Amino acid sequence: MPNDESFETLYRLPIPPEEGRYPGLAPSRRVEHGLIVERDVAVPMRDGVVLRVDVFRPEGQSDLPVLFTYSPYGKHARKGFHMLYPQAGQDDRGFVDPGTTGVSVSHYTVWEGPDPLYWCNQGFAVVNADSRGSWGSEGSLTFHSPQEAADGYDMVEWAAGRPWSNGRVGMTGVSYLAWSQWNVAATRPPHLYAINPWEGYSDPYRDISMQGGIRETRFRGWWIESTAYSRNRVEDVVELCKQHPHFDAYWQARTPDLSKIEVPLYAVVDWGDHGIHTRGTIEGFKQAGSRDKWLEVHGRMKWPYYYRPESLDRQLEFFTTFLKEAPGATLDWPRLNIEVRESHFVGEVRAENTWPLEGTVSTPLFLDAAAGALAKDLPAASSLSYDSENPQDFLEFSVDLDEDTEVTGTMSLQLWVESETDEADLFVAVEKFDRDGVRVPFPFQSMFHDGPVALGWLRASHRDLDVERSTPLQPWHTHARSVPLEPGRPTLVDIEIWPSSTLFRAGERLAVRVKGSDYYTYPGVPAVIHHQEPRNAGRHTVHTGGDHPSRLLLPVINHSAG
Repeated sequence: MPNDESFETLYRLPIPPEEGRYPGLAPSRRVEHGLIVERDVAVPMRDGVVLRVDVFRPEGQSDLPVLFTYSPYGKHARKGFHMLYPQAGQDDRGFVDPGTTGVSVSHYTVWEGPDPLYWCNQGFAVVNADSRGSWGSEGSLTFHSPQEAADGYDMVEWAAGRPWSNGRVGMTGVSYLAWSQWNVAATRPPHLYAINPWEGYSDPYRDISMQGGIRETRFRGWWIESTAYSRNRVEDVVELCKQHPHFDAYWQARTPDLSKIEVPLYAVVDWGDHGIHTRGTIEGFKQAGSRDKWLEVHGRMKWPYYYRPESLDRQLEFFTTFLKEAPGATLDWPRLNIEVRESHFVGEVRAENTWPLEGTVSTPLFLDAAAGALAKDLPAASSLSYDSENPQDFLEFSVDLDEDTEVTGTMSLQLWVESETDEADLFVAVEKFDRDGVRVPFPFQSMFHDGPVALGWLRASHRDLDVERSTPLQPWHTHARSVPLEPGRPTLVDIEIWPSSTLFRAGERLAVRVKGSDYYTYPGVPAVIHHQEPRNAGRHTVHTGGDHPSRLLLPVINHSAG
């Protein structure tokens, strides 16, 4: 079984827990606000290493279902949402902050986790764990590892065996707390009965660390400096990303087999978390082997959405059904609920049955370099180039749509690209413009309100495709090796553009842009996906038409189909 030494890794210096406002180990039991609150409970793992948990349960009740969270972020709820990301809490309904009308977040709430005060009042227990090596838990701190999964398995079984438990455990939470659910559920703990992964990646390589094979350089560095609180060794994820640029054994060990997940799941994500959560949540839903599974995709901001009353009602119904087996608490839900966006916080929620959606029509639009256009018919041969080292230089190809058009799903861009060197890092954005030519922004990366329709990335040397997993609308790259370009020769590459859903009205414009660096950088904001070391030099030329039919493939929804 996994242990701290099972996989070759690298470690960095830890950050003393006291610098993260850690109060220190202080096992205690007290009654507060009708809750029994147990702090720093010792939980031995199968190898004897002791991890620490906080337990919350309603006073005077037993036979309780358990909600379990598991992360390195600190079960002592070290900072509030409004302190870390004041702009992130702004949704169409206000802030995520204690006291906000319609939003519940008590001081017991861990970062991105469920509110124990709310859930205990609904007849649940909540167990928050500090992962191995973090804060007061023993061992070495690793991330996305098989060790994390094994510890999560042991934690689930420990919680199910408490005398006040009914033997049924569920997992919930946002981001890393969602990732840990995919990881643990794939190990099939016998007493894990349901998971609620909310905005969490499921493939650490493709979803968050190496988008399109291009190493992410800002968020991960900030993240490890915000997470490495330990008295022991801490895995150096930044250096390991440098040393493992391909999807090798290191990444394979950190990517769970989602098909092994069998428990009921209710996954939620927003369209705007490109570079972190959108793709991974949808892939988790698609690939999970669960018979009972639901997906909800919205166009709002993730943190307020998790705590809004309507979301809590759905979480409560889900967990009541599978953790309490309460009569009448049935889930007669559609398999999918998606918000089809028109603009910032404007969209229509619609029920669907499958992903990709029924009625999806793969619709090609050919790039025309001579006209800067997207065309239904293959144009004559032409080409355009841009300075790959100039962040202000890009190519744009667009079309004014002659009828209302819904684009929902993953897009793919086939480019015939020529580089002056043997490499090209390609950054793609899809944008919407209204009838007056004004760009239409959308919520983006959980904190911003000026994002695109969708983004895509590819390092051209990573262009090898997995032919069994690829579809016309979703190229699946193996990332197993690098195949250099031949300088001066056009080469076909397929770029996956992450899932999105947008309604374009007749007369509005859809545009695709190609450049050699990120579109959205937000200087001074460290918690943003960024690629600061693209391997570009000189000019990139995109060839279109004739023998080089570069094209954008859209998932257009035909509402009359079927």
